[in-house]
Amino acid sequence: MTSQPVTTAGGALFARYAFPPNELGYCGPGDAEALLHHESTGQRELARRARQFEGAWPYLEILATQLGLDDPLDARVVEAYWVGGDLLSDVDPRAVAAELRVRFRGQAGGTWTEAAAAVPHHGFHVFEVYPWVPLLRTRAAVALSVLDRCRIRWGTVLDVAGDRARVRSQPLTYDGQLALGPPQDESVRWAAGGSSLAGPVEVGDLVTLHWDWVCDRVDEAQLDALRSAADRQLVRSNDWLRRQPT
Repeated sequence: MTSQPVTTAGGALFARYAFPPNELGYCGPGDAEALLHHESTGQRELARRARQFEGAWPYLEILATQLGLDDPLDARVVEAYWVGGDLLSDVDPRAVAAELRVRFRGQAGGTWTEAAAAVPHHGFHVFEVYPWVPLLRTRAAVALSVLDRCRIRWGTVLDVAGDRARVRSQPLTYDGQLALGPPQDESVRWAAGGSSLAGPVEVGDLVTLHWDWVCDRVDEAQLDALRSAADRQLVRSNDWLRRQPT
């Protein structure tokens, strides 16, 4: 059996995680359906669309360059950005920060401008480039909801009914510091009109979630990578919150 090219796998993987906010109109080009139907969308079209994600694409380019890879949609690069993993330790955080200061010049409201180092991971963008962590002090309910839905979270499928699945996951909590709360059940979409991002899901599957969608099925190693990335980000964000005047 011929293995799947990393570019092809990476384009599909990018689509799985990028579709949910694209569908909501938060980022990327119009016609989000092309990402939902990524299996039939041509690779050139997936790559063209990926370049229009002004938040995610710079990280993929930076990661690929730092890792000595030619393709920002190499599956290893895409997984490192959305999920995490050992590849993130192979990049120079200060070089990443310097590059991001150029690419996101004029972006105001976040905490990243204070960072001497940066992590080329989606969680860094959500918690440090976007302004939601500072807004916890004045608009806690709204900011916490956006942080929780925009981050890549994880859970276990409890049951599946129609196009929706019940998943047990840990929501973010905030009481002056951010933390993962007790497990709760949530209803999310795994399919729409016969199309899905992750393929069929079953009871017991470990899955990743972005906004209101199941994005992918993951194994224990990928889950550990995502948990580690989330833990590191919460430490960074809570350190910033502690240093702010009351």
